[in-house]
Amino acid sequence: MKWLLAILTVMLLITQYRLWVGEGSFADVARLERQLDDQQRKNAALERENRQLLREVRSLKESTDGVEAKARYDLGLVKEGETLFIFLDQDKKTPEQSQREKK
Repeated sequence: MKWLLAILTVMLLITQYRLWVGEGSFADVARLERQLDDQQRKNAALERENRQLLREVRSLKESTDGVEAKARYDLGLVKEGETLFIFLDQDKKTPEQSQREKK
């Protein structure tokens, strides 16, 4: 009878160890849930970015307005008859101003 009680006690300790410390334990499940939450947040951000890029691609394919806006922003497109104004910061100097001050 003592042997049976000892075996049952050892088996109980082994199962309790796996429950609290081993693989599949409460701590392991909590860690995996945190990793899952982090990955879901990253996936949601990437999905938003993909939707934005898809809208931009559709805009560029469907109309010239998207192409024109991109050219204005990225390449500094100025149409005929438009006037371009460039405002410089007072603290920043152009290369020509720097050379004039050195002379």
